[in-house]
Amino acid sequence: MTNLRLARLPDRTPTRITITVDAELNAALRDYAALYRATYGEDEKVADLIPFMLDAFLASDRAFAKARKEGIAQAKTKTNVAGTHKDGATPGNHARSSLAGETQTALSQSQVKE
Repeated sequence: MTNLRLARLPDRTPTRITITVDAELNAALRDYAALYRATYGEDEKVADLIPFMLDAFLASDRAFAKARKEGIAQAKTKTNVAGTHKDGATPGNHARSSLAGETQTALSQSQVKE
C-alpha cells in the first residue's frame, strides 16, 4: 500500500437536521443574524449561520473535546436526580417548546473537517 502524505478525505456528505426552537431562541437567532449583517455587511439566513454557530460552540467546549478524545462511551453525563445538568439547565429547555409560536428551522450540516 502506498503511503501518501494526504490522508483519506473524510465523509463530506451533507446531513439535514431539522430542529424546533421556542419563540425566545428564534428571536435571539434573528437578532444575531441582524448583528452579523450590520457587522459584516452580508445578509445570511439564520439556517446558514447555525451550523457555524454549533461548530464554534462545540470547538469551545473543553469537556466535550475531552470526552471525544477519551471516547464518548466512557464519558459520564453529570446529571442530578431532578434531571438537570450541573449548570442548572434542563435537557431540551431550548430545543423544544409547546408554545404556539414555535419555529421549525431546517439545517444543512456539512461534515467536512478542515
